[in-house]
Amino acid sequence: MAAYARHDTAFFSQRAIFFVAIVILHVVLIYLFESGLATRIIHAAEPPLETTIAQDVQKRDLPPPPPPPKMERPPVEVPPPDVVINVPVETTSTAITNTTTKHVEAPPPPVHQAVIVPAALDIKHSPSPQDYYPPTSIRMNEAGTAIIKLCAAADGSVAGTPTLERSSGSSRLDEAAIKWGVHVRMKPETSDGKPIGGCVPLKVTFVLQ
Repeated sequence: MAAYARHDTAFFSQRAIFFVAIVILHVVLIYLFESGLATRIIHAAEPPLETTIAQDVQKRDLPPPPPPPKMERPPVEVPPPDVVINVPVETTSTAITNTTTKHVEAPPPPVHQAVIVPAALDIKHSPSPQDYYPPTSIRMNEAGTAIIKLCAAADGSVAGTPTLERSSGSSRLDEAAIKWGVHVRMKPETSDGKPIGGCVPLKVTFVLQ
């Protein structure tokens, strides 16, 4: 009897422990669902979802092939009729047939251009400018060059009075140059070797010796 009591007590104690464990498990599960921990644990335990986007490949409608080209028949060409034209043959001749009665004038002779040699000073038959050097200019050390214009006759003599073209810078030297020009001799200007009258400018230089 005592052994049976001990066995019954041990049986009831195991059932009590098992019952208490089941209650505790339910309490824990309820707490987990209420606090949201269960959802987090489930999400953490689940593997990540892989999504694959499938693109629908739409086949493009290809345009219909072009129609075959139309074969056109070439036009029928009718050859023109042969036309024979009789053309008279011209006879060739070496005789001169183009003649004229107009008088052909000869070209005019070339115009003769005369050879002109300008007048020049006849140094051998002319005095020296130093002979007309003013004494006052010599004392004052005046020197210079004047240009006078002389007109010569056909015989070489001076025609008219010489004129001053450019001054020497001294009125005394300019007057002396004109006096010298009156007494000079000229080589007249020639045309084809024949002496003619002409004018020429001359330089008159006065230099202190």
